[in-house]
Amino acid sequence: MSSPEISKLSWGSMKVAGEMYKDCKVWPGGSRTWDWRETGTNHHPGVQPADLEEVVKKGVKTLVIGRGMSEALQVPAATLEYVRAQGIDVLVFQTEKAVKEYNTLVSQGVKVGGVFHSTC
Repeated sequence: MSSPEISKLSWGSMKVAGEMYKDCKVWPGGSRTWDWRETGTNHHPGVQPADLEEVVKKGVKTLVIGRGMSEALQVPAATLEYVRAQGIDVLVFQTEKAVKEYNTLVSQGVKVGGVFHSTC
């Protein structure tokens, strides 16, 4: 099962497998809205392990995190350590660069997942 390509990205909008999202989670075989309210996430302190658990459990080998168009979303060291402790490579970029890297990995057949913030 392959990861879905992110076919469109603009401020506040992402298109994955025909679905439109503001922020999204993607994994081999699926995607859904990344609703920060589920885990109490905010720009500071940023992405929490709880935001990534669902994607990590999908058996990904690489996880890409998009920090937003202006990189306002923080990614604490403890979150990176959580991902690495699962034996997963983690890449963190500004969202446009993150989507490009994610799509490259998809095209290479890598079991890749990600979480992407499409605004600030």
